[in-house]
Amino acid sequence: MIILAVCATSLLSGILGMAGGMILMVILVTTLGVASTMMLHGAVQATSNGSRAWFLRNQIRWSIMPIYALGAFFSVAGFSLVAFIPEPGVVLILVGLFPWLARFSKKLAGLDITRPLTTFACGIVVTSAQLLAGASGPLLDVFYLNSPLNRLEIVANKAITQAVGHILKIIYYGLIVQVIADLPWWLIGTAMVSAALGTRIGTSLLKRWNDRDFQRVSQLIILTVASLCIVQGVRLLV
Repeated sequence: MIILAVCATSLLSGILGMAGGMILMVILVTTLGVASTMMLHGAVQATSNGSRAWFLRNQIRWSIMPIYALGAFFSVAGFSLVAFIPEPGVVLILVGLFPWLARFSKKLAGLDITRPLTTFACGIVVTSAQLLAGASGPLLDVFYLNSPLNRLEIVANKAITQAVGHILKIIYYGLIVQVIADLPWWLIGTAMVSAALGTRIGTSLLKRWNDRDFQRVSQLIILTVASLCIVQGVRLLV
């Protein structure tokens, strides 16, 4: 079930550049413990996003990365001072609420990843959400879907930033918090291969879309996944 979920969600992310990681997080949290989920999810999503970034490497805006990485560094440094394993329920609810707030707030809807200050804030906020809840798709989507980038640039740049975030998540939980993930090596390896395969298929389908349909469907998927996050967050707290 886990391998099939990895492949399906990677395919979805390959097409839309989003949503798959959050859906996979919901599945893993309800199947495995928090420690195992964070490590497996990190390995799978680093592979999925890293391979997607490679397939679309010509579309990456490299000028975004230094500022984003600086924000991500500040986030990890702050979390390293306290080094704790969070309760993901509350954060899932917050992550799910953010896209809905952005939809009804003109100020939040004006966020644009190509603006330096917004890029820096995105690095801090999105990385913090990854460390707390394991996934940050709806948060990151808000920053990109309001940018002037086309669909290929959006997917490629979200992929490279997400890959960095998930690698930092593995470092945080594996080296700083030092959680014990009770997972067989073959499951992790097979999941990573499945993630790359699903991503390859998804990015091939992405190129057949046009920007207008991409934006419309992406917005719908964002709000749907955000709602699922809220529901799952409530379930985890009950």
